Amino acid sequence: MAKVGIGRDPLDSSAAEAHVSLDGNGGICTFVGQVRNSSQGQSIKYLEYDAYLPLAEKELLRIALEAETRWPVNVAIFHRLGRIEIGEASVVVAVGSPHRAESFEACRWCIDTLKQNVPIWKRETSEDGSFWIEGQDSLKAEEY
Repeated sequence: MAKVGIGRDPLDSSAAEAHVSLDGNGGICTFVGQVRNSSQGQSIKYLEYDAYLPLAEKELLRIALEAETRWPVNVAIFHRLGRIEIGEASVVVAVGSPHRAESFEACRWCIDTLKQNVPIWKRETSEDGSFWIEGQDSLKAEEY
């Protein structure tokens, strides 16, 4: 039942929610990560995401399937690549379950695990240049 995807097209949270909106699911929890206009004290102009696609897709599916094994849930996870403007979605995680508690728990676990394990890289572009982000650390793109 799990559905995942990575691509360059804009993300639609309602499509992810539709995938997990089954008759037996009374709770839908959706996390949408969107590009904000500041990071680490810098004004951000836009973000760029890149990934090692074969492994990233495999990891996204592994996360979704593991969540569906750990909780009585249905999961959809989508991540965007390429240049993403302020206010646009970069990731969507939708989780449906019979009750809200499992939806909340599984949704948080999915996004936290994705951020930790999936080989997707983020480059922030500000007025002061571009920076690759690894956790809370940044490395000036020209130094990389």
